[in-house]
Amino acid sequence: MDETAINIKTPRQLRIGTAIFYFVSGFGFATWASRIPTIKHQLHLNDAQLGTVLFAIPIGLMFTMPITNKLLNRYSSRSIILFGTMLLCTILVFIGFSNSMWQLMGALFFFGCARNLQTLSINTQAVAVQGLYSKSIMATFHGIWSMAGFAGAAVGLVMVYFNVATAWHFIFVSISLAVCTLFFIKTTLYIKPVKQVRKPMFSLPDKSLLKFSFICFASMACENTMYDWSALYFQKQVYDNKTIATAAFVIYLIAMTTGRFFGDKVVTKFGINKVLKVSGVFILCGLLLAVALPYLVTVGLGFILVGFGVSCIVPMIFSLAGKSKTMSSASALASISTVGYLGFVLVPPFVGFVAQAASLRLSFAIIALLGGLIVYLVSNIQEEQDQPEVMVITDME
Repeated sequence: MDETAINIKTPRQLRIGTAIFYFVSGFGFATWASRIPTIKHQLHLNDAQLGTVLFAIPIGLMFTMPITNKLLNRYSSRSIILFGTMLLCTILVFIGFSNSMWQLMGALFFFGCARNLQTLSINTQAVAVQGLYSKSIMATFHGIWSMAGFAGAAVGLVMVYFNVATAWHFIFVSISLAVCTLFFIKTTLYIKPVKQVRKPMFSLPDKSLLKFSFICFASMACENTMYDWSALYFQKQVYDNKTIATAAFVIYLIAMTTGRFFGDKVVTKFGINKVLKVSGVFILCGLLLAVALPYLVTVGLGFILVGFGVSCIVPMIFSLAGKSKTMSSASALASISTVGYLGFVLVPPFVGFVAQAASLRLSFAIIALLGGLIVYLVSNIQEEQDQPEVMVITDME
């Protein structure tokens, strides 16, 4: 059957199809994150060992980054979404059956590889679908991801409460997400790959995108720190109960999800610069509040502020990157992600090492400074970047 004929869909249908895979991606990642305290306890890991284990995911992400960029310039992002998601579902099962630190590290490395294939191809889809709309929709896509993260964390909370083994939890989720992927993959946009001039597989963003890359670095570092350490911080510093600690992580996800669903309207009203600057302030104040006053209400409020703070930064930066005049959408996203994912590589393991040497409170206090860095970088962004711009798709068949 003619590929073109089966891919004539309305913008709304394509938007829904893309949103489905944001949900699949968010649910899969939150499934792993929701069981980190359980896995840490089962494998008898201290904070430094957990930091080392968590290092495996971003290494996998970074290792696969240039490969994903090359694949997206050669094959349709739809094909990469399918492959990456099915690989992630398979690896999630292996994570659940890991019974040693080294087995877990190996599984998480390939989990990071699959995550990169999946997320970069999904974001490439989102940038293309954004080009069909005159209003901003990127934050809503990431809101779907956060909503899925909330749903995945909520399922994890139920699994923890009923003492369901991690392996069975991950098997159930993997099968469900795989079936969903196979059923909905044809609802996505077919993007004809654009032939690129031969260049190195690993490339940094050009000068015009470098500042956005550092903002992305700071935001992704804070976001992933919250994924990996927020439940443990609450359990160690506030209340030693796994269920309540997981609930604190869910509170953070609710705030992030809410911020992303309202993000497009807020950006349209106030502009990208103001939204990014306020986001940095929220991150700074939220983490400092959680550190200065480690009590139930204040830490919960701090997590909410951080959730709102990180909610719109990455989708707005990805939206700006997709408008690059010097690089294709896939290459621009890959180059910005190269710097941004360094936040995943360096910061969460750093939190574990500092926590082992000093305290987890000190780690979170240091991470709070990244919020201040975001405010500083945004202050130097040209105002002409502040208004949304309608994209034109040139590579859709």
